[in-house]
Amino acid sequence: MNFLRRRLSDSSFVANLPNGYMTDLQRPDSSTSSPASPAMERRHPQPLAASFSSPGSSLFSSFSSAMKQTSQAPLGPMESPGPSTPVVQRPRILLVIDDAHTDWAKYFHGKKVNGEIEIRVEQAEFSELNLAAYVTGGCMVDMQVVRNGTKVVRSFKPDFILVRQHAYSMALGEDYRSLVIGLQYGGLPAVNSLYSVYNFCSKPWVFSQLIKIFHSLGPEKFPLVEQTFFPNHKPMLTAPHFPVVVKLGHAHAGMGKIKVENQHDYQDITSMVAMAKTYATTEAFIDSKYDIRIQKIGSNYKAYMRTSISGNWKANTGSAMLEQVAMTERYRLWVDSCSEMFGGLDICAVKAVHSKDGRDYIIEVMDSSMPLIGEHLEEDKQLMADLVVSKMSQLPMPGGTVPSPLRPWTPQTKPAKPPGQAQLGPPLGQPQPRTPTQGGPRQAQSPQPPRSGSPLQQRLSPQGQQPLSPSSGSPQQQRSPGSPQLSRTSGGSSPNQVSKPGTTLTSQPRPPMQSRSTSQQGEESKKPAAPHPHLNKSQSLTNSLSTSDASQRGTPSEDEAKAETIRNLRKSFASLFSD
Repeated sequence: MNFLRRRLSDSSFVANLPNGYMTDLQRPDSSTSSPASPAMERRHPQPLAASFSSPGSSLFSSFSSAMKQTSQAPLGPMESPGPSTPVVQRPRILLVIDDAHTDWAKYFHGKKVNGEIEIRVEQAEFSELNLAAYVTGGCMVDMQVVRNGTKVVRSFKPDFILVRQHAYSMALGEDYRSLVIGLQYGGLPAVNSLYSVYNFCSKPWVFSQLIKIFHSLGPEKFPLVEQTFFPNHKPMLTAPHFPVVVKLGHAHAGMGKIKVENQHDYQDITSMVAMAKTYATTEAFIDSKYDIRIQKIGSNYKAYMRTSISGNWKANTGSAMLEQVAMTERYRLWVDSCSEMFGGLDICAVKAVHSKDGRDYIIEVMDSSMPLIGEHLEEDKQLMADLVVSKMSQLPMPGGTVPSPLRPWTPQTKPAKPPGQAQLGPPLGQPQPRTPTQGGPRQAQSPQPPRSGSPLQQRLSPQGQQPLSPSSGSPQQQRSPGSPQLSRTSGGSSPNQVSKPGTTLTSQPRPPMQSRSTSQQGEESKKPAAPHPHLNKSQSLTNSLSTSDASQRGTPSEDEAKAETIRNLRKSFASLFSD
């Protein structure tokens, strides 16, 4: 009995039982009793029903459901039996690098990544940040800001970055390129990309990309201003014509630009370039009528015209009149061509001047740090926020949801099968490796040597060997296939002993009878729908359990032997599951 408990609690034994085996044992009718013993049918249904109405019946049900899932496992991929519990995702941290004049938190209020994950906004300037980047640990950012007179110090790991500030400016002595390198080292996604932000830290470097577009599209479609680059002051001897505009180093907002009227002033500016120890560019001065600015935020385009009313040759200095103009295909070509540089610019703007002779000249391109102008400032900021949320939704989630433990084992639940092999299992009497079941792949069990100690161990031999024991001399197994009893029962005269079609081929082979020949076993394996001589799955277990007891009692009648085995089986299962 203890061995039976151990075998029934073993997952390998339960997983390899035939489909529906345990459900047949739960039937309270007298399907296992002999038709020649009506007294036994009247006496035993009551105790049997009582035994299976105990709490052990729920255990039978769980065994039955487990066997059904096991039998269906090789037929398809594993699926979760019930709805998965929703996992609460942590908020995604967005670092906005901008000054305190714009509160970006209100533009991301109520927005979620993929409509599910909250966004937490951290805003600071480059001068208020520090960081440490790791190969596998990402990037840890330290922030020290002053909000309403209170110093706030925080450390966090951002998931996304919006860059709205220049990373380098020689005029102000601000060089934050090392922070850009650290953010790129940590593998952080950004708008615009950190690769493009670093490339925009040198205006002549960006202008070289405009030169490529100029040679690709031609001067008619992409009119680029004529410009000359000098790495230092030594080649700056003279200019081909005057007036010219000299630009020193890398600066923004009109800083570092000088208008030179003649050769003498040009020589003075050359000495200043020598003191600055930087590069310089010269370009022809264009007497402009107005400036043109074409901006692109995601898929939104706007064009503005700015006219100076203070008389300054720099339209972005002093008083100017700004108005929005129609977006033409010519302008769209300019900004679309520039948005493709450095791997793509999600936010960019092209600056051009319109001369008094009616010609346009492209002079500069700006990235996501461009200042916003016009009457649609709020709309442009909202467009940037929507663009950032869209980019965050396209990225894989950091530290994503842990996959189901069944997922890595799914390919192993579908072993390769020969073309002619059925899905139910190997034929009777032919030992084959078991197919992997729901706990992962299982090693094929080697045949165990026959043991004469316990009839139960003989029945549970994994590969269907013939046990050599005293039970082999029982009256049931000594009868030949042509005996009257076997011919009567195999003919199906008893309605309670008719087996279901397709249940003889199972994943667990049954031990054949000793008196049968190999040819007869082969014929039965070729006919899946043919009834088995034992006619019932529970009766096969019963005969194997109690044949030795029946032989020792020496009962003359086979009907009484069957009744005795049924009685012993019911007592065994009742005592097993009642406690």
